[in-house]
Amino acid sequence: MVETLLDSVIVIDHLNGVTQSTEWLAAQDWKCLAISVITRAEVLAGATAEEFTHIAHLLDSFVCLPLDAGTADRAARIRREKRVRLPDAFQAALAEQHNLELATRNTRDFDTEAFEYVLVPYRL
Repeated sequence: MVETLLDSVIVIDHLNGVTQSTEWLAAQDWKCLAISVITRAEVLAGATAEEFTHIAHLLDSFVCLPLDAGTADRAARIRREKRVRLPDAFQAALAEQHNLELATRNTRDFDTEAFEYVLVPYRL
């Protein structure tokens, strides 16, 4: 059962060799982790042509949550109320919609007091 939504920065850190991210991911049960279509697009957008297939295969290891009208409505409310960028609002909306923790190190946009479901697994 999925319990945690990975924000893009967690996956990007792992791909960039950030030890804290790799160690945290290694300690998780990957069946409990999900990514969003936002994370998939953000991560693959930074991949070179040579890396694309390998990274896509890694991303296929996670459940990938889609966006729908309900998610868009939640994201609009979050963006309006919390003043976060739209991709971050979508991440938060998916976490809320699916009752998941949102794992990120982006505390600038995801203040743990404003977003009680945010998990900061490591800091740099």
